[in-house]
Amino acid sequence: MRAIEATTALSLSDAETAVRAALSEEGFGVLTEIDVAATLKAKLGVERRPLKILGACNPALADQALAVDPSVSLVLPCNVVLEPVANGTRVAAADPRDLLTADGLVELAGDAAARLERAISSLAAPPGG
Repeated sequence: MRAIEATTALSLSDAETAVRAALSEEGFGVLTEIDVAATLKAKLGVERRPLKILGACNPALADQALAVDPSVSLVLPCNVVLEPVANGTRVAAADPRDLLTADGLVELAGDAAARLERAISSLAAPPGG
């Protein structure tokens, strides 16, 4: 599966703030938040490096997609994953064009992908540019 991704020099915390703002500019809200490392520590006593999953949803696009095919709910919301890497934070989301291939969904998938690409790629831009 293809991912829409970028690496930013921002810390995990700063990248999360930036990605939430960028998603908002593209009409997405964050419905869910999973701190995978904290959950595994609490449930299994496992130590792992930080990993956060934000469940992002664009209500207008979701409504249109659900009207075409209610089973789209199986892939909602869009997961946006943040994880630290050597030079900052990697931000990635599954490409909706790989998930929504049925008739009537291709155009919506393209719209969602374009919005996610703009939001995520904005994090890789140099400050002020």
